[in-house]
Amino acid sequence: MKFESYIEATKRRVERSLDRLLPLEETYPEVIHRAMRYMALGGGKRLRPLLVFLAYRWCGGTGYPRRVLFAATAVELIHTYSLIHDDLPAMDNDDFRRGRESCHKKFGEAIAILAGDALHAKAFELLARTGNNRVVREVAQAIGTDGLVGGQVMDIVLEGKTGVSKEELYYIHRHKTAALIMVSLKIGAILADASPRYLRILTSYGEKVGLAFQIKDDILDVTSTREELGKTTKKDKEKVTFPAVFGLKESEHIAQKLVDEAKQLLPRNDWTPHLYSLADLVITRKA
Repeated sequence: MKFESYIEATKRRVERSLDRLLPLEETYPEVIHRAMRYMALGGGKRLRPLLVFLAYRWCGGTGYPRRVLFAATAVELIHTYSLIHDDLPAMDNDDFRRGRESCHKKFGEAIAILAGDALHAKAFELLARTGNNRVVREVAQAIGTDGLVGGQVMDIVLEGKTGVSKEELYYIHRHKTAALIMVSLKIGAILADASPRYLRILTSYGEKVGLAFQIKDDILDVTSTREELGKTTKKDKEKVTFPAVFGLKESEHIAQKLVDEAKQLLPRNDWTPHLYSLADLVITRKA
């Protein structure tokens, strides 16, 4: 199957899973379930669940077993919860997400916080349903203070500061963005009973692709409009970003180098071209 067709087929599969596994809007208390579904089913690239499936297939897994679908759906719920909290007034204070009102603008701050909490809880319910304790542990480590949360903390702490080091910049990007991308690949590989070698390769690939993804996000924030991105742009002026530290041209060069290095890591098999295409898409995307 061509890469573009595979992306669309996987997105449809994940969106059907989200629709089926999330509580219905009519389920009491209705407002929290409306908020959860509004955000989880409101569009998006579905990159992280795609990575779960690509890693699973690249490591020799077959079909679309329920345990892999549960894991893929879970990482999308975690990503969605992180976006809800990231948009809050206490964090990035963004009124728009995916071309619509952000969760706190639509439902209020209290419900938005609780919707994020509920999606986080649902994600771990689904991870537990994979029947693999290592999958649960890997995701928990990737989104805690050694991962996503730690990166977000430093993003806040260093905002507006001068003299931020390149090491601090890389720390933020590796943790707040690359960690969830890395673990999405890793749990797909684990569910395929991958060898330690393949796990190491995919972890390194995921770190490089994840860094490139966040660098491209930083670039798009500078070069795009709200209509193009579906969220507020030019809002990262006080943030520690690659364009702020390196400039746009060098940031583009760094992102391309990371993608090239990521592709060079991969031994060839039938699914390697899809991982190549995914890496390229990270830095050629327009939103």
